[in-house]
Amino acid sequence: MGCSISGLNALYDVVQGGPDVWVNERKFKILKQIGEGGFAFVYLVKEQQGVQPIKLPKDAKYIAEDGLYALKKVLIQTDEQLDLVKQEIHASSLFNHPNLLPLLEHSIISAKGEGAWIREAYLLFPVYEDGTLLDILNGMRTKKEYFSTLSVLHIFKQICEGLKEMHTLDPPYAHNDVKPGNVLLSKIKEQLPLAVLMDFGSAASARKQVQSRSEALALQEWAAQHCSAPYRAPELWDCPSIADIDERTDIWSLGCTLYAIMYGVSPFEYSLGEADGSLQLAAMSGQVKWAPGPSPPYPDSLQKFVIWMLEPRVALRPKIGDVLVHVDKLLSKLEVDGVNGKHL
Repeated sequence: MGCSISGLNALYDVVQGGPDVWVNERKFKILKQIGEGGFAFVYLVKEQQGVQPIKLPKDAKYIAEDGLYALKKVLIQTDEQLDLVKQEIHASSLFNHPNLLPLLEHSIISAKGEGAWIREAYLLFPVYEDGTLLDILNGMRTKKEYFSTLSVLHIFKQICEGLKEMHTLDPPYAHNDVKPGNVLLSKIKEQLPLAVLMDFGSAASARKQVQSRSEALALQEWAAQHCSAPYRAPELWDCPSIADIDERTDIWSLGCTLYAIMYGVSPFEYSLGEADGSLQLAAMSGQVKWAPGPSPPYPDSLQKFVIWMLEPRVALRPKIGDVLVHVDKLLSKLEVDGVNGKHL
């Protein structure tokens, strides 16, 4: 159910006169498409005063003063797709955290298609003007710009805080697709950026007991559909016939994401760019090659932090609480040393 959202900075020059969409008691005008993926499309929409009174969100902080929101439309053609949409809605309803994208409204309707009735789901979210972390990293790579060490850790800590909310549920949930493309970033003038983890289309109960080869193969097939290859944990590439899978699959993805925040690309994408090979073999080896970075370079402690999370053996991989403790230690040391870096 993943769906990419492009940067939004230029989207306020929109085409007027788009169709209207009702989501429960709220009416929106579609201004422009801003993302797509699979059977899903994301639009920039503006709330309209409809015939019925506007039903405001329970949390006033999510009321957009300019009326602009992001609306995800999912075309549902099979019962399996309907189940996935319902799963995404359910997962989103479990979380309430400033670093997790809130689902403000949702509805599933039947619509008249070409000669048949089809189902559509509408999911309403806050809009983030600066787009995804991936958008920003791609733009920085072209200019050979880098985040400062302070910004790297600040962005990363917020992703971890959101993930902790998921991992500490009872039972724990895994996001299963942590990557820069699923992190929205909002630059705030004269402040460090706000990072929000989004897209819970792959989120699921984190702990699974694999007890046969057929179950292992089924998990691998599921992971191939839901977990982006450059950020996928080794146990999801080649699952043993007897295995306990838990939320530490996300910790591997976090390690890859931290590397990407630093260097603009996942470690195993970079390795493949240096030599021929496969993402699976690169990931399962756990061997990390370091891309050229800023000058002065990032501290060794940051690289060691990445390697700690990219532990192929699940039992030795840290949990989210350990990761956050280490982030705070690095931030404290940074403050004591006064080393923030001369990059962005």
